[in-house]
Amino acid sequence: MIKNKKRSDCPVSNSLEVWGDKWSLLIVRDLIFSKQCTYGDFLKSEEKIATNILASRLQTLEENGIITKSDHPDSKAKVLYKLTQKGIDLLPLMIEINLWAEKYFNIPTERKAMLKEVKKDKEKFIKTAIKELKKSSS
Repeated sequence: MIKNKKRSDCPVSNSLEVWGDKWSLLIVRDLIFSKQCTYGDFLKSEEKIATNILASRLQTLEENGIITKSDHPDSKAKVLYKLTQKGIDLLPLMIEINLWAEKYFNIPTERKAMLKEVKKDKEKFIKTAIKELKKSSS
């Protein structure tokens, strides 16, 4: 992990240093819901991240152990990005962000359907999703 100068010992502040900007969380979001992504996949997201920002955030997330990269099985010119266990452990946080957003924003239909399943049994949903993420990240 990169040794950043900590602002404080606050867990929220320390966590935000690793994944707290909007682009890093959107990368984690894409990896949670897509399981693995290439650089080009991230560029296709509707938020339109700039290539220099994407490269910087991927590097920071990798250096802090949130993601790993590996050779793409179909192309030597591409790499696959996947979540590490540390990144997978962000799933409950991402679920809570989605539940909060559902209260205050219009969200896509497919996300509403996922949240409907979450609300039936959040603990079971998270456990199952983590198991799937671990399988795809190994």
